[in-house]
Amino acid sequence: MTVRVLIVDDQALVRGSFRLLVDSAHDLTVVGEAGSGGEAIALAQAERPEVIVMDVRMPGMDGIEATRRISADPALAAVRVLILTTFDLDEYVYAALRAGASGFLLKDAPPTTLLAGIRSIAAGEGMLAPTVTRRLIEEFSLRPEGGPGPGRRLEALTEREREVLTLIARGLSNTELAARLYVSMATVKTHVGRLLAKLHARDRAQLVIAAYEAGLIVPGAGPSSEQSGSQ
Repeated sequence: MTVRVLIVDDQALVRGSFRLLVDSAHDLTVVGEAGSGGEAIALAQAERPEVIVMDVRMPGMDGIEATRRISADPALAAVRVLILTTFDLDEYVYAALRAGASGFLLKDAPPTTLLAGIRSIAAGEGMLAPTVTRRLIEEFSLRPEGGPGPGRRLEALTEREREVLTLIARGLSNTELAARLYVSMATVKTHVGRLLAKLHARDRAQLVIAAYEAGLIVPGAGPSSEQSGSQ
């Protein structure tokens, strides 16, 4: 299946470069270009792409607000947004993911990483650059641990599911989860599917938000120091 991609950036030269890159992949195709958040919403409604590559800073409506509106539209529930920006500031990372973005990459990422990010998001796996993951941990270290809403939702998880959720928040892929937990890929996918259902999450990026908000991550600690699933 060919993944349909919408490119959103206020600079025509950047859009053109991304179009050439995406169209060079046999399994990806660009279905439209937008130069503003408002145009992105209109094209998303008209073209129904699987993935939108969205810039943050644009005149008028920015990429974060456009992402929020697209994610809130039931008719666009299948559309996923990959935020792509020059800036990796904390407020952009947190705001973009809270708005419903499925991933966040910097514009200086290698071309192969961008293509892999589009494919990952289309498959529902999400995509967070390593620097973004570190910044997320720093961001949540400054926030009160475990808000009551996310905490209550986690009560429905088994100990194994809490462990999987914590490792997802650490940035592990399905392959890495299988190796870490000594289980099959099918078992990993089952765990991830149950987490998505129980936490009412669109994709892995939203699982990351849930894990951080629930205080499952100890900033600066390795996996061995993470909180246990038992109380």
